[in-house]
Amino acid sequence: MSAAMTQLESAREGIVTDAMKRVAAAENVAAEDVRAAVASGEAVIPLNVHRVNAIPTGVGRMFTTKINANLGRSVTHSGRGDELDKLKVALDAGADFVMDLSVGPDNLASIRQGMLDASPRPLGTVPVYETISRLEGDIPHMDPTFLLDVIRAQAEQGVDFMTLHAGLLLKHIEPAMKRKMGIVSRGGAIMAEWMMENRRENPLYERWDEVMDILAEHDVTVSLGDGLRPGCLADASDAAQFGELDVLGELVERCRRRGVQTMVEGPGHVPFNDIQMNMERQQKVCDKAPFYVLGPVVTDVGAGYDHIVAAIGATAAATYGASLLCYVTPSEHLGLPDSSEVRQGCIAFKIAAHAGDIARGHRGARDADDAMSDARAAFDWDRQFSLCLDPSAARERWLKTRAFADEAHGDDHCSMCGKQFCAVRTSRRIRKLSESMAKN
Repeated sequence: MSAAMTQLESAREGIVTDAMKRVAAAENVAAEDVRAAVASGEAVIPLNVHRVNAIPTGVGRMFTTKINANLGRSVTHSGRGDELDKLKVALDAGADFVMDLSVGPDNLASIRQGMLDASPRPLGTVPVYETISRLEGDIPHMDPTFLLDVIRAQAEQGVDFMTLHAGLLLKHIEPAMKRKMGIVSRGGAIMAEWMMENRRENPLYERWDEVMDILAEHDVTVSLGDGLRPGCLADASDAAQFGELDVLGELVERCRRRGVQTMVEGPGHVPFNDIQMNMERQQKVCDKAPFYVLGPVVTDVGAGYDHIVAAIGATAAATYGASLLCYVTPSEHLGLPDSSEVRQGCIAFKIAAHAGDIARGHRGARDADDAMSDARAAFDWDRQFSLCLDPSAARERWLKTRAFADEAHGDDHCSMCGKQFCAVRTSRRIRKLSESMAKN
């Protein structure tokens, strides 16, 4: 593919790119079907033209649901080495995408380059974080031109997708301030404060044509940020959230006309019974652009277990319309995750993505589950471990059980019921009796 053409532009020209072919092979679908989905904007392949080591990965409802792991240092904790360790953990746990959300005054480009070099998976950023980190003084003094310079520099460095909060407008801020939690998106809060202090419209929205020129030149996929995502159940599905969503729908259309691949980001904290409506509303407003959601978090009182809380919501999101799930870790709302928490978040969301694919009837999604049932019925432990989403954890737990077992009694049971009360063994005997009765 020519560097002058994005995946979207190529698809519209009828060109099946190498990236489309690789996605098709990974998803077991026809390459022409991938091209058609990219051409319509219903699928994206985030892949910067400068990236030579990244695995092309499709995002869209025709593909399996993908997960993203947010990484990056805070101003008080972690650094390049720690984040590279977390990157390895996330990739080993099955993350399909990673984002570097690092902030702070030093070495941001170096941290990002380390991740780009080490990650075979597409990498995303939120450019306004670096913009603010490199400026002196208060956030409202941000120079919009400098923000565009950062976007350009990150695109040239090889970033595959960027979260840009361009849909949050001045008119949305007043309803957002009526919420319990206000604005909980870091990028959204930065843009809103700048707008209020300067009494000017969102500079990204006003200069969106310039932004698209940068993105198109490097084929950077834009992930339209939900700067007004709800930060608690009480704020979900309000006028501020849906007002911004309507603008995101407008921006999707503009991006497609320009040949820029586009995803849309979504909530946030949402009651379970509102998730389907939120997914379907986005698909309608944004003309089936791939939906990239955080969670959703379905209760506000799960601190320490928010990876579980969010995985519950993520399963419903994947069932009803989401294509990419941003993980949540046990440290959500509490602090920066460590490597162990990154792994827990990834595994929880791999489970959610898989469960969502099964629920929506995605082709082949249940094959591994049916194979697992056969392996369990046969007490084929090695086969069970190979089919697990986290094989090492399953094997470790089983070996812990075996340490207390009587080896003479074999492996045709586990310590839950023991050999005498094992229902699977009993079912085998019942089946034999049934077969014998049928013969007689």
